[in-house]
Amino acid sequence: MIDFFLKTFNFDCLTYKFIIISIVETFDHTKMPSHKTLKIKKVLAKKQKQNRPVPQWIRMRTGNTIRYNSKRRHFRRTKLKL
Repeated sequence: MIDFFLKTFNFDCLTYKFIIISIVETFDHTKMPSHKTLKIKKVLAKKQKQNRPVPQWIRMRTGNTIRYNSKRRHFRRTKLKL
C-alpha cells in the first residue's frame, strides 16, 4: 500500500513520513481525553445545560422581545476554553 502511494504521487520516503506525522499531529486527542476529571465533567455538564433555546413561556412573558438565546454555542464552531 505504501509503495503504491509513493509511486503514484512520486513522493520520496521522507516526504511520506512528514505527511504521516503531520496527519497524526492534526488529530491530537490530548486536549480532550476519554478519562475526564470530575472538575472538567462538571464544567461540561453546566455548559451543556446552558446551551439551549429560550423557553416559550419567557418569550410570551416578555412580549417576544427576547426571541433567541444569544449565547447559543455550536460544538464545531465555538470551542470551550478548557
